[in-house]
Amino acid sequence: MSRADTAAAGPVRVLVADDEPMIRAGVRAVLATDPGIEVVAEAADGREAVELVRAHRPHVAVLDVRMPRTDGIDAAAEIRRTVPGTGVVMLTTFGEDDYILRALGVGAAGFLIKSGEPEELLAGVRAVADGAAYLSPKVAARVVAHLASTGALAERRDAARERVAGLTPRERDVLAHLGGGLSNGQIARRLHLVEGTVKAHVSSVLARLGVDNRAAAAVVAHEAGIPPPPPPEQR
Repeated sequence: MSRADTAAAGPVRVLVADDEPMIRAGVRAVLATDPGIEVVAEAADGREAVELVRAHRPHVAVLDVRMPRTDGIDAAAEIRRTVPGTGVVMLTTFGEDDYILRALGVGAAGFLIKSGEPEELLAGVRAVADGAAYLSPKVAARVVAHLASTGALAERRDAARERVAGLTPRERDVLAHLGGGLSNGQIARRLHLVEGTVKAHVSSVLARLGVDNRAAAAVVAHEAGIPPPPPPEQR
């Protein structure tokens, strides 16, 4: 059973890891406002987070980037390696752009700024539990700004556009929706497709772009200048 199927069968089970008790309490309090989310464990460092994920098998692990003993990046890599059914959401602060790029490389699916709105935390956890990726708009903007400041953006933009050029028009549409953080079900509804067809397109997009996960594909979309689709009109 996939993570999305399991989450749909009951509450989204979440582990929260941060070395600051007040931050953990705040994250827990925000998550508690959603009756469909249950915090099943808390960890004060990365090593404890990995141990508790193995013990509790949550749908989502929310990890701070900087933690003692084992940092959030290494913990995310170990969780993705040993408990692939658990999606990882990284909590970052401004100035940690290098960490964001590293976290993409180890398979984290969600990226949130600690100073962001509580609704973003709920949306990010929900999206990752549904098997989607979630990049806070501020995170996506910071990644692009960081690449620009290091002189790498132009090179990465050209490389991203070259990779995107190999996609079919339908795959490009799917990539745009991935850049907006949508799940397969949401993409299917937007594009009037069967969800299984969207899943096949997503797999093809990841393979053609040479990336391992939806969050990395979303970054490629941003680098290539592909805007996320506008939200559907409210009726």
